[in-house]
Amino acid sequence: MYRIPVCRVMLVRERALASEVKTIRGPADAASVLQDYLAGADREHFVALCLNTRHRVTAINTVSIGGLSGAPVHPREVFKPAILANSAAIILGHNHPSGDPEPSSDDQRITEQLVAAGRILGIEILDHIIVGDDRFLSMRERGVISAPARAEGGHS
Repeated sequence: MYRIPVCRVMLVRERALASEVKTIRGPADAASVLQDYLAGADREHFVALCLNTRHRVTAINTVSIGGLSGAPVHPREVFKPAILANSAAIILGHNHPSGDPEPSSDDQRITEQLVAAGRILGIEILDHIIVGDDRFLSMRERGVISAPARAEGGHS
């Protein structure tokens, strides 16, 4: 007889991050959280900020850690914590260890792919923030991500 594993899927909280930002109202708020979370990272980290319907951060998850010039990103890994955290939306973020937040063509391509995947899943990507040395760049402000269909929480 074949034994089928019975599983339980759950989100595990590892620790908490102290932050002045409670609600994400724009790119600067998201960048502040990401800069605190990624402080001191010497390699590229790709992160998802999980948000509730009021755009409060309910979880932060490191999706992947790469090298100096990139980190592997797969939609399944990006949306897994968002689904487990019952997120209404997410904000993507990653650091550029070089200090220059200018997006690469790969950054733009993966952002577009993840926005499309989010539409299918019903989890909106509000922005993709790239942080560098005391600077950040918003892919929404760059026009890579279009404005949300409805703005309940205030992120623009």
